[in-house]
Amino acid sequence: MESTQSTSAAALQAGPGGPPPGPAHSRQGTGDRIFKLALTAAAALVPLLAAGMLLMLFTSSFAVLGKTGLFFFIRQEWDPVREEFGALAFAYGTLVTSAIALLVAGPAGVGIALAITEFSPPKAREWAAWMVETLAAVPSVIFGLWGMFVMAPFLHTWVEPVLEKFPGRPFFVGPGTGLCLFTSGLVVAIMILPTVMAVCREVFNAVPISLRESALALGSTRWEAVRLAVLAPSMPGIIGALILGMGRALGETMAVTMVIGNRPEISANLLGASDSLASAIANQFTEATSDMHLSALAALGFLLFGITMVLNIIARLLVWAVARRMQSVGGR
Repeated sequence: MESTQSTSAAALQAGPGGPPPGPAHSRQGTGDRIFKLALTAAAALVPLLAAGMLLMLFTSSFAVLGKTGLFFFIRQEWDPVREEFGALAFAYGTLVTSAIALLVAGPAGVGIALAITEFSPPKAREWAAWMVETLAAVPSVIFGLWGMFVMAPFLHTWVEPVLEKFPGRPFFVGPGTGLCLFTSGLVVAIMILPTVMAVCREVFNAVPISLRESALALGSTRWEAVRLAVLAPSMPGIIGALILGMGRALGETMAVTMVIGNRPEISANLLGASDSLASAIANQFTEATSDMHLSALAALGFLLFGITMVLNIIARLLVWAVARRMQSVGGR
């Protein structure tokens, strides 16, 4: 009887909200607050680090930017002996290499993602996705070695003679050596293929199954249902995947350094040697002896970092936009 009364009194004291706050509850609340603060600090550290690196590169570029101004970004000359520097030739090589990679890996990545999510047997989907995504784990220097000793000789022997007869001159002017813009673009295309495929696959999986079923119920063929109910609403996410892949291509260093030819020239000939922002920094940083040369390399890094960051932000915003839209459609 006494135990029943004491239990009832404790329950009345606790009230409807549960047991009264005690030392254990207070310690748990303190731990939650500390954990939340730690996570917030860790999340805030990432943009702070990015901003710090951007600021460091900008301040290191003061010497060359003070001498040439913004003309540094539109000049082609690069002569460390006379301390004449310009980023245009390196920016050209970077953009052309990334464009070739995107033209090859974009349709291939979207097609592979579509085949895995829509047309492959359920048991084979994970295996197929794993096989493609495994390419992302291969170090870039391995791709560079493969491109130098396998792809470049193959292109030089079998592909370049055919391209030299192509009527689209002056894009394919020989004789080439295999170490050129075209080869570097193909190597980078293989490297960014897992990125494009993985993002497109997530976007396609976010499309509600009800959209596919509705299209089929209205009499659409399988391809029409995929085109209207999957590809059309996923277009912002696909664009985001392509921009994300291009951001990866812009910053690629070792593989491009080994196959691009490392000659800072602006030419429409895709079979000619060129150079990129990342490969110029990798090749010349250890050899730079003057402050102006180091400042010019820092300015190249600042330009590359800024372009890559802007592209990645745009890509993430597009992917999030399509995911939110698919969630709203699925909830109706």
